[in-house]
Amino acid sequence: MADKFLPPDRVAGAFRAHPRAGFLRRAERRRAAHDGPLSIGHAQTNSQPRTVEAMLRLLDVRPGQRVLDVGAGSGWTTALLAHLVGPAGRVLGVELEPELVRFGQKNLAATRQPWARIIEARPGVLGDDREAPYDRILVSAEPARLPTELVAQLSDEGVMVIPVAGTMLRVTNPGAVVTEHGRYRFVPLRD
Repeated sequence: MADKFLPPDRVAGAFRAHPRAGFLRRAERRRAAHDGPLSIGHAQTNSQPRTVEAMLRLLDVRPGQRVLDVGAGSGWTTALLAHLVGPAGRVLGVELEPELVRFGQKNLAATRQPWARIIEARPGVLGDDREAPYDRILVSAEPARLPTELVAQLSDEGVMVIPVAGTMLRVTNPGAVVTEHGRYRFVPLRD
């Protein structure tokens, strides 16, 4: 089963290329090595590195893919995803909180990966159906149920990784096949 997902060197390379400290508020940067969530303001967090790593491995991002990053926050996961897809791919991060959109955009711009961007989420809309379908969708906030509107944004062979009601799910197409991958806690997903 392990060979179905990204080898450790690709994910580790993304982490080395885009250290967490560059995506934290100045007051939190000294704690960047802490393996736990850190506040980025507005009741949002920069996720625990071990959790982000596990999610990226489950997501199995490939060069050249189109990826949606829901709950982009500080831009860290968007930058990691951009590294994994490379210049032939595209990453769209969506974030609901306007100040975090600006913070994430600034942080992402510093990584010099113009094939990735962060936009403000439209209220009442999960993801961004205007640019669907996506090969991969990463969700860094927790809904109470699996959002069918995000499943609908997956390509025919797409994969989504999302924490739902405390359980990390990997959803694969065709057929929206769901597998469970441990218990996690995230901030609530708002639309």
